[in-house]
Amino acid sequence: MTRFLSSALRATLLLAFAGVSAYATKPALPGTMQNYFERQAAESAAPDSDGFIRRWILLEPIEKPNRSNTVFTDSYLRDAFSQNYFKDQFTVVPSDGDVVKVDGKKLRWHALDSRLFNVKLFRFASNLDKPVYGVLFWAVTVINCEHEISDVRLAVGSNSASMWWIDGNEVLLLSGDRRMVADDAMSRRITLKKGRNIIRGAIINGPGMSDFCVRFVNEKGEPVTDFTIEKL
Repeated sequence: MTRFLSSALRATLLLAFAGVSAYATKPALPGTMQNYFERQAAESAAPDSDGFIRRWILLEPIEKPNRSNTVFTDSYLRDAFSQNYFKDQFTVVPSDGDVVKVDGKKLRWHALDSRLFNVKLFRFASNLDKPVYGVLFWAVTVINCEHEISDVRLAVGSNSASMWWIDGNEVLLLSGDRRMVADDAMSRRITLKKGRNIIRGAIINGPGMSDFCVRFVNEKGEPVTDFTIEKL
């Protein structure tokens, strides 16, 4: 009987009999997403040589229609980002494949490593056949520091507006209609504690492309690289 089955179906059945789910095989990323991302493989990663954090877990976009990015004032963003879209949105550290429900729609988290210093949210969404305009993205990463690192700044560029938190504390807001530029905005001086530090971002866009880049810099403006990034 098995000789009449397609090779793909036979492979799926063999995995099922072995007690391995089809999802656990991690099929190839869809479309052209593989040009911009790869699945997280190593248990930990390092920032790149310029300090940019490329490892993130991204939630499929939440629809938030806006015809123009000029509406992204501080007050608009604080209202938009404070809304409760899904359970534990400011505390959860999701795992790859976790699903949340927003306005009755199921959205999945995807743990990815960006091939570029900037995380191409537009390409992420388009390759999953999700909305690319009038959208709100959530991004989470967890870094581990072997020792306390003081007097650093979170440096962010985003298209368009965004807000960023570390361990639940707001550290940076980028408002207005922005292009993604490295180090476009910087936080006040902060201290990364020894151990785990959870970085969370919300990026919103109306028309146009969506992406972001994040790194830490020291008092001299040099990239901070002495930490690792967890697999999620």
